[in-house]
Amino acid sequence: MLIFRYRTATVMFLQQYRHFQSNLQIFQLKPSEYSKTLEELVLFLSQVSGLFPEDSSDFPQQLWDVLKVHSTVLDRNMRMSFCRALILLRNKGTIQATKLLELFFGLFRCQDKVLRKTLYSYIVTDIKNVNSKHKNMKLNSTLQNFMYTMLKDSNPIAAKMSLDVMIELYRRNIWRDAKTVNVITTACFSKVTKMLVAALKFFIGHDNEKPDDEESESEDEYTKKKDTQNLLLGHRVAKKTKKRQKKLDRALGVLKKNKKKKKTGEVFNFSALHLIHDPQDFSEKLFRQLESTTERFEVKIMMMDLISRLIGVHQLFLLNFYPYIQRFLQPHQREVTKLLLFAAQSSHELVPPDVLESVLLTIANNFISDRNSSDVMGVGLNAVREISNRCPLSLSETLLKDLTEYKTHKNKTVMVAARSLITLYRKANPELLRKKDKGKPTESMKEHRTLKYAEPDTKDYIPGAEVIGEEKKEDDWDSGSEEEASDGDDDDEWIDIHHSSDEEDMETSLNMDPEEEKKKAQAVSSSRILSQEEFQQIQKRQATKEVQAASRARGKKRKNVPDEDDEQQSGELVNLSAIEMVHKKKAHDKASRLETVMAGRKDRGTFTGGPQRMNPNASTSNKEKRKNKPFLMVKHKVQRKKGKRSFKDKQIALRDSLLKRAKARH
Repeated sequence: MLIFRYRTATVMFLQQYRHFQSNLQIFQLKPSEYSKTLEELVLFLSQVSGLFPEDSSDFPQQLWDVLKVHSTVLDRNMRMSFCRALILLRNKGTIQATKLLELFFGLFRCQDKVLRKTLYSYIVTDIKNVNSKHKNMKLNSTLQNFMYTMLKDSNPIAAKMSLDVMIELYRRNIWRDAKTVNVITTACFSKVTKMLVAALKFFIGHDNEKPDDEESESEDEYTKKKDTQNLLLGHRVAKKTKKRQKKLDRALGVLKKNKKKKKTGEVFNFSALHLIHDPQDFSEKLFRQLESTTERFEVKIMMMDLISRLIGVHQLFLLNFYPYIQRFLQPHQREVTKLLLFAAQSSHELVPPDVLESVLLTIANNFISDRNSSDVMGVGLNAVREISNRCPLSLSETLLKDLTEYKTHKNKTVMVAARSLITLYRKANPELLRKKDKGKPTESMKEHRTLKYAEPDTKDYIPGAEVIGEEKKEDDWDSGSEEEASDGDDDDEWIDIHHSSDEEDMETSLNMDPEEEKKKAQAVSSSRILSQEEFQQIQKRQATKEVQAASRARGKKRKNVPDEDDEQQSGELVNLSAIEMVHKKKAHDKASRLETVMAGRKDRGTFTGGPQRMNPNASTSNKEKRKNKPFLMVKHKVQRKKGKRSFKDKQIALRDSLLKRAKARH
């Protein structure tokens, strides 16, 4: 019975398949016309062909040939039906992914927006499913090579859709490799503006992925809390004074800043910039294109942004870029804050200081002047600080002293920007500052050494390791363990023991000479493997050195210095908020004045003449009562006033009579 049914179904399928072949031959004579019968047959056969693999072995190839030959002249409904049938066959495994995806990439040339959107979604989903369990390197390599040719296609729409597919696959972490990134770099030199903008946006975007390791974050929070508790516990022991409380607050601030720096210091802004094979050659070609391009200003801004990121991340040498961007550094220039940001991003410690010195002079002359507004001056000072933070040798001593004079400026934006520049150079190069601007010297300043151009700051020891005592002998530990074993087996009792050796070591290390500290740190670093608790002790020591006053300056009073949190830590990229740091909003602009006027009109109530009583139920004055009296009651008083002149009236009458007599004489 089952065999009979199968044979009957096979006969019916072959009948429908022959019907499909005859209709397909008729359709190929006029492929631009719509055939409802053929569409129904294609969808039917694509659903049941998996049950008859031997009889329908040529069916996928026939659909593939029709789309390959007549892709641009087919009716859009028929073309969509053929594509859906091939997708259904691909999901059932009757057609290879490489062959089908190459066909779909070619269909991007069709003038059908709905079809391109459908194929785009399917290509991304299919490649994701293929690489879900393990990476299919053969398929990926074949498609990447094919896409490299598609990016150079004469049809700009097909090239743009292929680029969008690669960018989407990279963002979904499917093709997140160097080959994909370097294929996308070729689109940065495209003559099609849409492709150029898409590639530039890909490289200057931000990686918004967050780490999933919540366990490590909780562990860092625990460590930070433990270090804070150690500082507070050490403050409880001695006498409570304002000086010790102030020192504790500063130590907690330094510890918080170091924790923040440690947490965010090694995070890359965008990993695609680090996968480029030859960033020096890529940046040089991009800069030559920037100089000769006729694109609109927004595209030029994006190109300058990418070049500056490449220079800063890879520490490249592109010296012609600085004079080029220097031409745009004017307060009236559109998007000038972004241009200042690019100048800061493209500066690093390997750039010759003479090259950046001209950029700093241009910013100082055009922005930091009393003829400009306070916001312009503040933006200029912030830009100088960001450039100097990455290349401290670029700022000359004369210019630095001139800029530090703005620390007493009446505007808060300018004052804070100037003081942040002073705070930066207190650590970078305090010799360039005036004596009054150097601030209170600390123990860490004794170890400071100004580096020369391209000189690496390397150490053969762990800074702060001198606080760790000498390594205990194994015999001491063994004897201690034997004594504990001989005391008894009572594990339920707790014994509180106070260890003061750590505090004594800390106080002793703070009074050491720099050379003695270095020798002891070298001995400790080379003779033992430090534990996590010892690293926490070293970190506590370094935080104490940041706030511990030097012995030569003990007892002297100095002015308060700006908070060290104002200093911007050097990183791969610069935040635009560091340039546009405006601390005070203008309170007397037109909008605020109008808002004040409208608020006053709402609060004053009805229009009344004269001053109003604070208490409306209070008694009236005699003047107000006189107004409400009947006229007969005040009539006699008014008549009496008519015959009696006041002293002022008499003066006027006397003056008039004297003038009249004088005229009569003449």
